[in-house]
Amino acid sequence: MNEQSRRVDPGSRCSPTWPSASSPVVGVIGDPIAHSRSPLLHQAAFDALGLDWVSVAFRVAPEALKAALDGMRAFDIRGLSVTMPHKEAAARLVDALTPVAAQLGAVNCITAREGTLVGDSTDGAGFLRALDRDTGFAPAGRRCLVLGAGGAARAVIFALAEAGASEVVVVNRDAQRALQAAGLAGTRGRVGHAEEMAEAELIVQATPQGMAGTAGEGQLALDPQFLHPGQIVADLVYHPRITSTLAAAQERGATPIGGLGMLVHQAALALEQWTGRSVPVEALSSVVAEA
Repeated sequence: MNEQSRRVDPGSRCSPTWPSASSPVVGVIGDPIAHSRSPLLHQAAFDALGLDWVSVAFRVAPEALKAALDGMRAFDIRGLSVTMPHKEAAARLVDALTPVAAQLGAVNCITAREGTLVGDSTDGAGFLRALDRDTGFAPAGRRCLVLGAGGAARAVIFALAEAGASEVVVVNRDAQRALQAAGLAGTRGRVGHAEEMAEAELIVQATPQGMAGTAGEGQLALDPQFLHPGQIVADLVYHPRITSTLAAAQERGATPIGGLGMLVHQAALALEQWTGRSVPVEALSSVVAEA
């Protein structure tokens, strides 16, 4: 019986002998990282699948990223989730990129395959799955607006365009980065202004603004005067669960969608790459709902 099919009793994780020297390791890297729910999600999947795997959160400063990826090879870490601020830098440091990650220039998932580190982006697909599951919203033919131009924002922009959005407007303080991000949507992407939120059917807040433990904690990422009933406002920040932006959207009659759904679905896609097993999304959703 190989290590990926070996069954393990989740109760054994309370044993002082777990994890063992033979327990495969995955993790998440970022800075800050204390808020990350990724190890919780990973362990929920391992418990559901009966796998003797362990997940760890690693705080990695930007200047230590290369050393961290070298350590991934040295310690035979099977996979890493990648969060802020490393998504773009990691894409330049891995050995290979999937077509989506190459297009985006950013990764949120690294898989070790026989000594080769392969970077992928599951953010966009995870976002679309969460959007469909939580609201039933289909981007095809719809007007969308994305705040931000970082790794997660670019993944969402690309995914919305691939899903047939009629327009993907990008709003970002750095005009050059906004232009590059909008280019991922092809002829349907363009740089816009904040007031255009009033005309959007879907608004995606894809910046760190409002994240607990950061300088922008508790701050609004958008002007609520542009929000109204009939819109969906998605905030990719999931800590806190209800951000100031989501609270403002609800007050204005828009439908608020938090970042936990995307977190769950992108994690499930990453876990499938690492383990080669189909991941029960319900198990992941349940554990974050209880946390």
